[in-house]
Amino acid sequence: MTTPLSDLERIKVNSRYLRGSIAEGLRDPVTNAISDDDNKLLKFHGSYLQDDRDLREERRKQKLEPAYSFMLRARLPSGVVTPAQWLVFDRIAREHANGTLRITTRQTFQWHGIIKNHLKPTMAAIHEALATTIAACGDVVRNVVSTPNPVESSAHALAYAWATRLSEELSPRTRAYHEIWLDGEPLVGEPKDEEPLYGRTYLPRKFKIGLAIPPLNDIDVFAQDLGLIAIIEQGELTGFNVAIGGGMGATHGDPSTYPRLASVIGFTTPDRLFAVAETIVAVQRDWGNRNERKHARLKYTLDHRGLDAFKAELEQRLGFALEPARAYRFDHNGDRYGWIEGEDGRWHLTLQIESGRLADVGEHRWLSGLRELAKVHDGDFRMTCNQNVIVANVAADQRARIDAIVAAHGLDGYRTQSGIRKHAIACVALPTCGLAMAESERYLPQLLPRLEALLEAHGLRDAPILLRLSGCPNGCSRPYLGEIALVGRGPGRYDLRLGADFRGERLNQLYRENVDEPSILEALAPLFANYASGRVDQEGFGDFLLRTGVISANTRRIPAEVVA
Repeated sequence: MTTPLSDLERIKVNSRYLRGSIAEGLRDPVTNAISDDDNKLLKFHGSYLQDDRDLREERRKQKLEPAYSFMLRARLPSGVVTPAQWLVFDRIAREHANGTLRITTRQTFQWHGIIKNHLKPTMAAIHEALATTIAACGDVVRNVVSTPNPVESSAHALAYAWATRLSEELSPRTRAYHEIWLDGEPLVGEPKDEEPLYGRTYLPRKFKIGLAIPPLNDIDVFAQDLGLIAIIEQGELTGFNVAIGGGMGATHGDPSTYPRLASVIGFTTPDRLFAVAETIVAVQRDWGNRNERKHARLKYTLDHRGLDAFKAELEQRLGFALEPARAYRFDHNGDRYGWIEGEDGRWHLTLQIESGRLADVGEHRWLSGLRELAKVHDGDFRMTCNQNVIVANVAADQRARIDAIVAAHGLDGYRTQSGIRKHAIACVALPTCGLAMAESERYLPQLLPRLEALLEAHGLRDAPILLRLSGCPNGCSRPYLGEIALVGRGPGRYDLRLGADFRGERLNQLYRENVDEPSILEALAPLFANYASGRVDQEGFGDFLLRTGVISANTRRIPAEVVA
């Protein structure tokens, strides 16, 4: 008996390469929404429909439709933005969205609160700024991320170039995007309705690629479907270790779903990188589960079919074998704040943006501050996977000018912030995310002072601790890689997870299930006390919990022999 395909597979195959009836739905004046089928297709174009859940019940009582609006996400390979683009994106936030820009955990921007008749002009403005939203969401290769300061050396710059090429060459080829949003104007040349990689049904689920440059794992390379670890020897980029099968999503109460770290399967030279990446995507396209979307990510394909079987299929299609993985070492997966000098004498300033939300609130004039920086900066901006921004490629004689603007707009908090605040990530969650079970971004400012008070009581204010908040178990904020993580269960209730490391090489574990804030703080207080008195050398909090038996050893899924 053949298992029926999922409903989304039906929608994709009948979509005429992602067209559906999106154009007709946009013109419908009766509703601010579009159909459910078209909303699923709209994700491939970089957007999807949301409603303000804070207003949902009141509007229902008034017999009004929900307060619909659209989220729009850019596709920005490696998170690089020119000052001119920044100013366009800032204007879009103020004129078409809710007045904020949000940096995502995939080095790009999201705009929230765009009403339906503003969606097409917004897409056109992004296009005019030489950017796009195609494939920022949907069952395709998403925005390719990479260690965000590649100009520190020529080898870094070359690795970044490869990440950018992957993002460009693995993008969909359908003309639907240009027809619907740009009145048929092609972005580059005249695209055709041919998808040599994706076919009519694209991928079974989303596919994420990330490139890390040791010793920095600031993109959480093992959380990617395809993780690439740049191997630099004597200052030269020799190639990449290839890791496959990472993914953070899970479902509460369903043990058949789980987070997984990517497995290192070998090494490839740069000239073979594109062939290797494309073929891994193609095997997942053919082998991935199209019947049950909860099991459609590459991690489940590997665990159901076998890692060795997948690698054998990959090498058979390639016509050559991957080389043995090379040694590497990661030392942390956070961002490095403040000024850093590149080998060419230009400087890079990393600013901490809480939850990635650029807004003008109170003394923090972060949106305005970045706007003023964009007006005078002659380098570029780089988003990080930890929701922060780097003012990159600054001439030495411009540093004082940049610092003055940063200080005037309250963007210099990184100088005095606690260790846990510097390394906190939160997803959007309520009120706009339809999957959210609990607060995340809006809860972080309340939670942090309470955690800081506990830490300060034990002399741990400056201890770097990875904190991750997620409003649901789907894992956009990569909560399963937090030394401390809260995963939403319901209003005010979370799973408390502990014990990942500061290198992104170990998953955390469930410590308390479905608990409220007082229970979370009560559980953490004695652990902080023990950590303060019992840690050794520069031991991280997660490593301390593992060494002292608070959590048990779990499978790293990363072959120890390739870790230097």
